[in-house]
Amino acid sequence: MKNMKKSIVIGALGLALFLTGCGDEKDTATSDSKDKSNDEVSAAVNDEKETTIIPAHQDLNQEPIPIKFERVGEHKVNIEMTAQITDIEIAPNEIYKAWTFNGEAPGPLIVVNEGDTMNFTLKNMDPAIPHSMDFHAVETSPTKNFIDIMPDESGTFTFTANRPGVFMYHCATGPALSHIANGMHGVVIVKPKDGYPTDDIVDKEFALIQNEWYNYNDLDDFTDGTPNQVVFSTKALKEGDRNTNGDTFTLKDEPLQAKVGDRIRLYINNVGPNQVSSFHVVGAQFDVTYLDGNPENVLKGMQTVQLPASGGAVVEFEVFEEGDYTIVTHQFNHVQKGAAAIIRVTE
Repeated sequence: MKNMKKSIVIGALGLALFLTGCGDEKDTATSDSKDKSNDEVSAAVNDEKETTIIPAHQDLNQEPIPIKFERVGEHKVNIEMTAQITDIEIAPNEIYKAWTFNGEAPGPLIVVNEGDTMNFTLKNMDPAIPHSMDFHAVETSPTKNFIDIMPDESGTFTFTANRPGVFMYHCATGPALSHIANGMHGVVIVKPKDGYPTDDIVDKEFALIQNEWYNYNDLDDFTDGTPNQVVFSTKALKEGDRNTNGDTFTLKDEPLQAKVGDRIRLYINNVGPNQVSSFHVVGAQFDVTYLDGNPENVLKGMQTVQLPASGGAVVEFEVFEEGDYTIVTHQFNHVQKGAAAIIRVTE
């Protein structure tokens, strides 16, 4: 792609700037355009030290653009995503001008098979700052492929999903914390080539993502504060499934549905960016858990599964009676901030 060489150079400089916070001053990037972009990320602050919206984002609300996912061979897929600025309702009547992938926060779920080669393209629709993509499902050089894409440009890289699991993806542009906390996070599910041992007995599957919201674009709050909201969303595993953004209310007002006797599988990831999740379903026990979604990492009879920031799992359980089964993190200060969803079980 004609812009790729330019993006690679700028991306390497962007990574150097990101690492400056942990390294020496000699590692600081010198790109004027990159410095200006990062200044805009962190310096959108008025005299009262209250973080404000980057001027170029002020009246921007870009319509969500669906992810383009095309299987072009038995073991090959093409994926095209956007980086864009889109308003998200994260609590009733509270709008967050999120930095997003495809106008969703968390971004769209990607489901591939172990061994698939993924040709990935990111289009940056943000007029003000660069963005990038870091896939945790990838084994590659970050300075080669997790590179900054400048406004109105695109970048492409190719990789193979060698291991099964439930993996986080996120923007890696410095400061990465600002990009992730402002909404640029999501999940890739890499399904095992031989499936899970329990595939034949699962009745319902849902994908869930936990994330946090802080004061808007406030790096100090992202770094040292506590989240204002901790939330769950569900993302579509297949066409026709529900697809929600990370908010405090949707999965309580409109619960996920199951029937008495169903065996339920949840693909879950805690994208953070900062807090640990003590994942629990009230009234249920996880008779099997695959940590990070890998079928070789098996636990039995779990009440709660601890998920670090970026950590994933596949959990399975049965529901034996009618009722509302509440999904929570068992850190109940986070439940008070919204971290609950409901599975409604009917006859």
